[in-house]
Amino acid sequence: MKNKELSLRQLLKLRNSWLALLVFIVSVCVTILLWQVSIRLVEERAEAKFRAQSLQLKTAIEERLLNYEQVLAGSAGLFAVKGEVSRDEWREYVEKVDINRYYPGIEGIGYVQRIGVRQMADHIAFVRAEGVYKYLVKPLGTGPYYYPMVYLEPGTERNLSALGYNAFSDPIHRVTMERARDDAKPMVTGKVVLVQEALAEDQAGFLMYYPVYQGGAVPSVRAERRMMLAGYVFSAFRMNNLLDGIVGLISPFLDVRIYDAAVVSRNTLMYGSNLGSLDNEFSFELSQTVSHGGREWLLQTRSTPAFDYLASDPRPPIVLGAGLAISVLMYLFVLALVRSRLGAQVSAGRYRAITEGAANVTMVMNRAGNPMYASPSARDILGFDPDRVSELDFKSLVNPDDWAGLRQAFKDAVSSPGKQMPVVRARVNDADGHCRDMEGTFTSMLGVPGVSGVVLSLRDLTQLKAAQSELHRLAFFDPLTGLANRQLFRDRLNSVVQRSRRSGEPAALMYLDLDGFKRINDTLGHDAGDELLRQVAEWLQGCVREEDSVARLGGDEFVVLLSRVSGTDAAGKVAETILRRLCQRIRLSDHDVGVTVSIGITMVPHDSEDVGTLMKYADLAMYRAKEMGRNNYQFFTPAMNIKAARRMLQQEELATALQEDRFVLHYQPKVDLVTQKVIGVEAFLRWHHPEKGLVPAQQFINLAEETGLIIRLGEQAFRQACIQVQALERAGFESLKMAVNFSVRQITDTGFLDLIRRVITETGVTADRIELELPAELLNEDPRMLRELLVSLNDLGVCLILDDFGKGSCSLVALQQLPLDVIKIDHGFIRDIPYNVSATDVASAVIALAHKLHLTVVAEGVETLQQLAFLKSAGCAQSQGNLFSYPLDEDALIGFLIRQYEKPLIS
Repeated sequence: MKNKELSLRQLLKLRNSWLALLVFIVSVCVTILLWQVSIRLVEERAEAKFRAQSLQLKTAIEERLLNYEQVLAGSAGLFAVKGEVSRDEWREYVEKVDINRYYPGIEGIGYVQRIGVRQMADHIAFVRAEGVYKYLVKPLGTGPYYYPMVYLEPGTERNLSALGYNAFSDPIHRVTMERARDDAKPMVTGKVVLVQEALAEDQAGFLMYYPVYQGGAVPSVRAERRMMLAGYVFSAFRMNNLLDGIVGLISPFLDVRIYDAAVVSRNTLMYGSNLGSLDNEFSFELSQTVSHGGREWLLQTRSTPAFDYLASDPRPPIVLGAGLAISVLMYLFVLALVRSRLGAQVSAGRYRAITEGAANVTMVMNRAGNPMYASPSARDILGFDPDRVSELDFKSLVNPDDWAGLRQAFKDAVSSPGKQMPVVRARVNDADGHCRDMEGTFTSMLGVPGVSGVVLSLRDLTQLKAAQSELHRLAFFDPLTGLANRQLFRDRLNSVVQRSRRSGEPAALMYLDLDGFKRINDTLGHDAGDELLRQVAEWLQGCVREEDSVARLGGDEFVVLLSRVSGTDAAGKVAETILRRLCQRIRLSDHDVGVTVSIGITMVPHDSEDVGTLMKYADLAMYRAKEMGRNNYQFFTPAMNIKAARRMLQQEELATALQEDRFVLHYQPKVDLVTQKVIGVEAFLRWHHPEKGLVPAQQFINLAEETGLIIRLGEQAFRQACIQVQALERAGFESLKMAVNFSVRQITDTGFLDLIRRVITETGVTADRIELELPAELLNEDPRMLRELLVSLNDLGVCLILDDFGKGSCSLVALQQLPLDVIKIDHGFIRDIPYNVSATDVASAVIALAHKLHLTVVAEGVETLQQLAFLKSAGCAQSQGNLFSYPLDEDALIGFLIRQYEKPLIS
């Protein structure tokens, strides 16, 4: 059979052709599967196209309605600006809008005026005098106010016929107009037939009403809106004119129907393209809701026979035919392979021996163990020439300690023909003399034609071990500093805790955090920050013993584990060594940077025997060191844990209070010392605590800054202050200014400028009525960043006040260069006047300096007449304090302001 051709009859016998038959069956099954998949893909593509067109249609309708709403908003703005708009001005405005070109579907834009019963005769006479000679309000309805259509442009015959129509008499119009009036929003009516429709035309239509109020501004109270209503601008729409163009452009082959109030019925049908089949059959259907102007429409789209025809695809039959043809070809091809297989058994053995270990080194040895053949991979892995493998002394290449095991595995393979032996490891020298870790298996094929030997398949483990070593390093060591990472350190700490528990010998855990690292990272860049972290890691390793551990947990947080210490004194000495070593200056990115560290220490096993608890205690002690002024160390005490729990509870209460809007503002008046009149107020934040009552900001503002809640809290307070400015203006106090305090954390936030702009825009407050009080320590921030920010705020028109001047360090150069308007003398100096000569001198100097810099001076915390007399004599312009008034709530503030206009504050 190996030496002569096989006949077709022999070839087709099942024992020879079963593989070809199996391939044919599998190929046919795959063809049928792909055929069904292609059919499904065509259906899915058609459905996706249908959904895309339906969604695009909904979006186009919503965008068209939004555009119409914007047209009405512009029309309402015309009345808000001019107050009264004549018929000629209205006609000129609508002509410039050019609705026929830019807003197809609008039948006209008009104005409905609210007319009282007593005004009716004058109104009709006035309109007729304008040229509308047959103008008459109809139907009159019940009163006492009527809402006739006064203007409606373009002035077509259809539109002129609608003039005088009292839309409020129709319940559909009346409901929509009342909602628009009360909510101050544009509203859409239900399905109506327009007044200007011809008798033979009954296509559905609707109107969109936009309220116009007397004075132009929208009253904030619903009752005021009803009283101040002047009328409505409106647009009238015919559904067919509105939608035919949209449907024809986006979905010309879909059957489109729109129902009012999302109810499917003949009475609520507002639009129907009527493209569906007569039998009402369709492949796809989608219902969507279009919501606008307080009205919901049900948009129903269905596929049509034309859509199905265009979405059909000829590829499924092609897939079926091509698959069957390929199945036959594969059957014939496999038969040809089977025919040649029986004639190649001798060479197949060698092919198998070589290819099975193509990625490894494959060697064929004779019965004596001498190599006869090596795979080409031997050149790449070991550097030997495969053609000269018979010249190699294999024993001399193997490490003597591994040769006995390798030789025994060879003998076991010879005694077990055809069985793969267990893996054996050995160190083998390559052509360059480098030792490689390898593993391999022996398989005896002495009786296999074409092989006639024992096959050894060797795999090189050198790169694998290197990769494992690298993975180990990445898993347990910090890639930046080379120190142990959190996982490895916890394992080491756990071992030390277990040893300390058994022996009773104490150990110490130190938690370190670099002071001011974020500022270095932000100002000099991350490369400089990384260099500092690497240097700190090197310094820390030099401060401890070899048996101690240093690790980086992440960011600028390090931990040191002293595996054995005699007690707290020994741990404290190591902490002092670290403080001295790290308290120095380092050159980073051409800048000299000072480095300090805060350290928290907990003792093992005295404080705890739990790893997680020890880490928590050390962290709490570190934060205590931060609170104590940084650059020091603190040991953990149980009081710290109680304080942390209390702080966490306060944090939860603060977040809940912010979510439930429990914060209010109180206002302390600011007085002009010349006129003795209140010229402004300063807003003070108060927490309306359910148990503690009103809590001043000093008791929770630091916690808000640490937790990041200060950003949301600051926005809420600023928005409330701006709203209060508007309320004061409505009460008759148009000139009062509102001062709002901000912290360094809020001001340096990247979104601070956008927050100020957004709140001013949304509340509608005039910028020059707002004063922003900036803390004096802000001058220690990046000068360039600070100047850019303050210039932008100054451009908005707000007043910039430097608060707490004289407290801490303050750059006079920055004070001169920044666009400040006012400085506030710190209340600590005012408190000691006139009893402390130094405080008196400082206050006088600050006032004189401010005058030289053309800045207004405000003194805060004034409580006595002696303090007030001194400030007046020194030339201080403004002051505030309990001498004039304590901080007041909204109602008390109004009463105070009314009283202060009746008599002087200080007589």
